[in-house]
Amino acid sequence: MQQEHRDELTLTAGLRSGDESVFSALYSRHTPSMIRIATGIVNSRATAEEVSQETWIAVLKNIEGFEGRSSLVGWIFTILVNKARSRVRRDGRTVSFDDGGEENNLSAAFDGHGRWKHMPELWDEITPERIVAGRRLAEHMLAAIDALPPAQRAVIVLRVQQGLDPSEVCEILGVSDGNMRVLLHRARLSLRTALAELMERR
Repeated sequence: MQQEHRDELTLTAGLRSGDESVFSALYSRHTPSMIRIATGIVNSRATAEEVSQETWIAVLKNIEGFEGRSSLVGWIFTILVNKARSRVRRDGRTVSFDDGGEENNLSAAFDGHGRWKHMPELWDEITPERIVAGRRLAEHMLAAIDALPPAQRAVIVLRVQQGLDPSEVCEILGVSDGNMRVLLHRARLSLRTALAELMERR
């Protein structure tokens, strides 16, 4: 945790000083996820790309005001979601991440940290053929994430891909902890099903 804090301070300082390498690294690391979440809100890939660019501009413009009350990544995604929601309101539509319901007892394929409980057989032995297959698997899973309902997609990207704490995810999306857990559970089950279908075709 201390190392993560030091890394974040370094990234924040780099953005404030105009370090292009820091911005480039952050941009490359987070933009695909930003577009993925924004697309679910604005319902348009092109608009989502615009919102993502607007978010980065806002990040650079307001980095001096970042006080570290949340993680840097959490702050960036908060800006993104707010800008996407503003775009939706401007277009006269509404969007909500609320998805009520009780979490059932079905077991997910992931643990509480977003890691596999049992590694798929694909990774038992690393061979050139399996490296290629792994790339196809990654592409398949990204497509499966894109096919999730917007709320589930946002939660799985923020919680698992970006590694944000549950409290930050709830704050960014404006949902309760219980609702976030339901969304995450449903998203994981959908992705597990997509993975199983892919493995059956192999």
